[in-house]
Amino acid sequence: MSSNRFPTMFVSHGGGPWPFVDGMREMFAKTAAEFGALPKRLPARPKAVLVITGHWEATQFSVSTALKPPMDYDYYGFPQHTYSLQYPAPGSPELAARVTALLATGGIACKQDAARGFDHGTFVPLGLMFPQADVPIVLLSMKSGYDAAEHIRVGQMLAPLRDEGVLILGSGLTYHNMRGFGNPASTPVAAAFERYLNDAVTQPDASVRNQLLVDWTQAPGARLAHPQEDHLIPLMVVAGAAGADRGERIFVDHVMAVDMGNYQFG
Repeated sequence: MSSNRFPTMFVSHGGGPWPFVDGMREMFAKTAAEFGALPKRLPARPKAVLVITGHWEATQFSVSTALKPPMDYDYYGFPQHTYSLQYPAPGSPELAARVTALLATGGIACKQDAARGFDHGTFVPLGLMFPQADVPIVLLSMKSGYDAAEHIRVGQMLAPLRDEGVLILGSGLTYHNMRGFGNPASTPVAAAFERYLNDAVTQPDASVRNQLLVDWTQAPGARLAHPQEDHLIPLMVVAGAAGADRGERIFVDHVMAVDMGNYQFG
């Protein structure tokens, strides 16, 4: 394995624009510190970041092509100032074209989207990792239907990017039930599901790991943790891109009564 090969990562990005909201910022203090330290885990400064966010799904895989991506304030009920936040990182049409070409080698069609911008699953973790907003960012959508095996396969097609200076980052949550946040009854549910994910990710055999991820609905509390799996599917892509590399849990934060896990492969 190349010493310059980038790992792949999955982060639990938290609730809305939390770094910019009094009270929430303090609540997520551990996550903030850990996100800020993530670049130290990389072999070099990335040439670009490819983000698979739990906030973008399309009828077919789609990739953002804007050179200057707009902001996408896809949250509700937050202070007014959070609707004028800016994270002016550039896009990378070159990386978008490379993603499209890699997926084509596997017979996977990929639509280009020139209008897609940065949702909070993108600008929150990347803003803490690269506050200067000087690393190009491209977004890849999930595909409607959330076929876990298909998303793992997409990750496998994208694996060459790891040797090209690109960080493949999945951004979601290991627990995402809006009715459960803040409810003490959710604590054991989130903990049990997190144990399943950690066991899957840390499997030494990638084929076993990937099958456990495909079978995630068999985990304890699976549908209580994820009534819809939009925030879990980004993990499938980064696991696929990991190839044979074993995963590890970087950290867990306990916020709003639930555990939120963060993982790295390679």
